[in-house]
Amino acid sequence: MSVGHTLLGLLESGPRHGYDLKRDYDAKFGHDRPLHYGQVYSTLARLLRNGLVSERGTEAGGGPERKSYAITDAGVSDVEQWLATPEKPEIYLQNTLYTKVVLALLSGRSAQQVLDTQRSAHLAAMRTLTARKAGGDLADVLICDHALFHLEADLRWLELTAARIDELAERVRS
Repeated sequence: MSVGHTLLGLLESGPRHGYDLKRDYDAKFGHDRPLHYGQVYSTLARLLRNGLVSERGTEAGGGPERKSYAITDAGVSDVEQWLATPEKPEIYLQNTLYTKVVLALLSGRSAQQVLDTQRSAHLAAMRTLTARKAGGDLADVLICDHALFHLEADLRWLELTAARIDELAERVRS
């Protein structure tokens, strides 16, 4: 996820302080990976340097001065372009799990055990995500569904590979 574009998108509703941006980001997008304050302020500094945000003033408080940031017209255009650009589909033609299965076969170890162990890990992750969905808001439900669909696709691959393991073993060893 692009933190810069996300902060710009949050600024489209009006000027905010870095603290407020971090809080809003964490509430909407950072359930599993909240932003560090340093990342917020370094990203804001880069956006400011690139003309995508501007400072809207500072407020004195009990601590350091708080700067308020607003999105510029260039920032709005950048967000529009980012939203209109499709994400590259993740294509896993060579992944670690496939490599483990082939290496198990090559070494005479149980590839079926590799598949069973991975299946158990996937099912445990799916149970955790399903429980999280039960108590989550719509945004959390949607992100959990996304992850669950990917895990389901992996499980289908695990089952298909298990069904073809003897054929794969023949080809790998020849």
